Amino acid sequence: MTIGSKIAWDDTVLPFQLDRSDMRGRIARLDGVLSGVLKQHNYPAPVEALVAEMALLTALIGQTIKLRWKLSLQVQTNGPVRMIATDYYGPDEEGQPARIRAYASFDEDRITDAPPFQQLGTGYFAILIDQGEGMQPYQGITPIAGNSLSDCASSYFAQSEQLPTTFALSYGRSSAPGIPEHWRAGGVMLQHMPKASPFAQDGGSGDEGLLVAHDVVDEDSEENWTRVNMHLGTVEELELIGPSVSPDQLLVRLFHEEQPRVFDAQQIRFGCTCSEERVRQSLSIYSARDIEKMTTEDGKVTADCQFCGAHYVLDPATVGFEANDGDR
Repeated sequence: MTIGSKIAWDDTVLPFQLDRSDMRGRIARLDGVLSGVLKQHNYPAPVEALVAEMALLTALIGQTIKLRWKLSLQVQTNGPVRMIATDYYGPDEEGQPARIRAYASFDEDRITDAPPFQQLGTGYFAILIDQGEGMQPYQGITPIAGNSLSDCASSYFAQSEQLPTTFALSYGRSSAPGIPEHWRAGGVMLQHMPKASPFAQDGGSGDEGLLVAHDVVDEDSEENWTRVNMHLGTVEELELIGPSVSPDQLLVRLFHEEQPRVFDAQQIRFGCTCSEERVRQSLSIYSARDIEKMTTEDGKVTADCQFCGAHYVLDPATVGFEANDGDR
């Protein structure tokens, strides 16, 4: 089913549970969200692919956070793509859409024809959760490992949460008659339900001894984990991103033997939280002399949002802790 040129299930995350195998998961489809993220920048193709994958992972992982919480994924490396940052903002109220934003920093002269993941080099993958004012933020970090950002996310859950987690993702440029070429993405995340207490693990089978998903599957769950992953392994790219198979149809096709249950889908939109007030707040730590050094030749202080491209122009007399608020 479509609405105009938009597929009805685009920009949604469908949570589900597999009762027979004691597993949970999400199916995500992104279209307009990726357009909102990527149209702000003129990224080289490998950078676009990495940002698309990161945004898709953010949608799949972020769906579990509570109202008004913020989940961030970050990659920092010494490679041509130095950083990728994404934010997922939980809905303000039940029934409202969540919001995603993302951007990347890179050295254009170092980008090569190598596959996107090889543009990262050595570094770390991090997940941060902000529960709001007065609450201590949570942060978990794992080294860049494996062959994809989804491998890094799976390794993170094995290391930090001891939760067996796997992903099947597809993303790329899509074209159809009468519709301009644009990015689409779709994916499935599977995760074994947490046990009452984690078990000790001295080392894993991943890169440099990192834990990976099958390292944290206990004996009682191994058969279920293997069987469900075999089902997931049959998924085709067009089933993940194409217009013909809805998320609930895909769920039944892959896991009908696992007694699947679906929950309410979460809508997602591209959205940024930048504002002039936030820019002023970030500049409030600077003195008038510091502000003077930031002032352009035409007598303005400017700031650009890396996420949405918004451009702010401020009177230098009205910013900093010595600002003359009356001159705004």
